[in-house]
Amino acid sequence: MIEHREGRQGTRWRRAARSAVAAAAAVGLTVLALGFTTGAATAGASPADRGTPNASLAAASVSRVAAGDLHTCAIRTDGALWCWGNNFYGQLGDGTTTQRTAPVRIGDATTWAHIDASMSTTCGVRTDGTLWCWGSNHNGQLGDGTTTKRSSPVRIGNGTTWASVSTAANHTCAVQTTGTLWCWGSNRHGQLGTGATPHLASAPVQVGTATTWASVTTGYAHTCAIRTDRTLWCWGSSSDGQLGLGIRDYRATPTQVGTATTWTGVTAGYVHTCAVRADGTLWCWGENGYGQVGGGAGFQTTPLQVGTATTWARVETSVDSSCATRTDGSLWCWGHNASGQLGDGTTTHRSTPTRVGSATTWTDSIAASYHACAMRTDGSLWCWGDNSFGQLGDGTTTHRSTPAQVALPG
Repeated sequence: MIEHREGRQGTRWRRAARSAVAAAAAVGLTVLALGFTTGAATAGASPADRGTPNASLAAASVSRVAAGDLHTCAIRTDGALWCWGNNFYGQLGDGTTTQRTAPVRIGDATTWAHIDASMSTTCGVRTDGTLWCWGSNHNGQLGDGTTTKRSSPVRIGNGTTWASVSTAANHTCAVQTTGTLWCWGSNRHGQLGTGATPHLASAPVQVGTATTWASVTTGYAHTCAIRTDRTLWCWGSSSDGQLGLGIRDYRATPTQVGTATTWTGVTAGYVHTCAVRADGTLWCWGENGYGQVGGGAGFQTTPLQVGTATTWARVETSVDSSCATRTDGSLWCWGHNASGQLGDGTTTHRSTPTRVGSATTWTDSIAASYHACAMRTDGSLWCWGDNSFGQLGDGTTTHRSTPAQVALPG
């Protein structure tokens, strides 16, 4: 944590993502000439707006989706896991480092229950409570006791009580059914929540002794979690106020954000954070260079309410953008939009929530990065934004600025 006062961690993460692209190209992965498509413009509405999937697609239903920087993974309703996109570090988990522009099945297990993805790491929990990770491991973020990258899922320890997992560029955290919280990987900025030590943990270490943790989310160098009493806690780097504590420093152990006891969900982006309260209000804080906080000017060091709506259901943050669903089934995104990741048919940055089409069938299952994916109530999966490595899963490397359905084999 010797650089805890040095800001712009997000800049370093973005550089790392660009480095991953360059590295993949260097080993012979061809990136096609890129353009944007906005769906069926001549019809006046995209398939997402029309509310009906392409009739030619016999796609299987999806229950979970996760978006890494350049790859995507989804769990079908039958418990099978499929991934696609960049695979330079083996983050797809198919035993290779081959780029995939369409979904590929990961193993033959049909017991996947939860999935999360980061820059080049993927982790998942199975229905038997076991935890598995794969991909990049330079900081021990896989948790298998090594710093060796893995191109296939490797089991983390022998526990069978894992409930959920969140993985970031350099660290990972997970909650067990016992209510205990565990983190591993880099602790350079205190993001493990265990104090100044260890500097790096290649296997899970427990965060304190509390047994009331309900959920956890990991950003570039910070972590936030909600307890069963609905209090919100954050730790790690706060270079841009992403901890919500009114500081631009760091905290090496969990610190409560305000005094509210009504938090229902939180998501940590690269260097900003958003959360929803039980009253349906939406709050964001941290870096705001592209309007990803959804209001205010400049970085925000304490939670800022986004608008006045009281119908927000779930929010997901990413690199410099955010997406959220409302209780009426509508989807909204804001922030950075250079790759069309806001899904509004443009590449214009937005500083306030902008509606994605007119559909009212979006569920709470959304994932966002340089691209975004979301599920509909019929179990269909839709993705848009950057597609440099096929992470949209449509068999091409063409960017899309509006949602397009992903056809997972049935």
